[in-house]
Amino acid sequence: MNKTIDYQFTIVIPVYNEEENIYLLEEKLSNFLPHSMCSSCVLFVNDGSTDNSLGRIKEVCARHKDFFYISLRKNGGLSSAMKAGIDVTESSYIGYMDADLQTVPEDFNLLLSYISDYELVMGIRTNRKDSIFKKMQSKIANGFRRMITHDGVKDTGCPLKVMRADYAKRIPFFTGMHRFLPALILLQKGKIKQIPVHHFPRVAGSSKYHLWNRLISPFIDCFAFYWMRKRFIDYHIVDYNLYE
Repeated sequence: MNKTIDYQFTIVIPVYNEEENIYLLEEKLSNFLPHSMCSSCVLFVNDGSTDNSLGRIKEVCARHKDFFYISLRKNGGLSSAMKAGIDVTESSYIGYMDADLQTVPEDFNLLLSYISDYELVMGIRTNRKDSIFKKMQSKIANGFRRMITHDGVKDTGCPLKVMRADYAKRIPFFTGMHRFLPALILLQKGKIKQIPVHHFPRVAGSSKYHLWNRLISPFIDCFAFYWMRKRFIDYHIVDYNLYE
């Protein structure tokens, strides 16, 4: 039996070469779980790490009954790792946060307090602790994305989100689609709520983002989303005689 079915809320954490952060994650997450608004567990998704991330993940999972992991055969990128985590989770709600701890699990309670009325509740990074260059790249990319998707989201890159699992599992994931989670929820006629959350400097490890995947690739992906939105299949069955 999939162990996540015993929990209302699963926190999915994609990990790629973040061995320096695993023990810090263990501390933060183990402190949060007893205070979560609902029964919660952690699911690490090792995305083909080449350092000792997987070894440390196994170590912390052995120490905590509410920590689980899956390990992917090779590195497929953030969208791939998120999809894998969503696909295997059987909780009612799915959370997402990055392994860099620039956001903290305590703020999940802020998002969970609204999830009964929305299909996606997501953070907005306040007083963002990134360089001016990074913030400028994100501002440009977010502005262009809003122009294409009309999703009205201020900070789609904020790595703190809570989704209803039934909606998350219907998202048509492709490479780069993690940037369009709000727009993909809206395609399903879902509702979105944005909540200010805390943001902190990275204290360990190194960022996997650079000019290409922070600015140029998102521009290209916007056109991929535009193509997909035009061809998105949305149907609702209103009558049937399949079941007795």
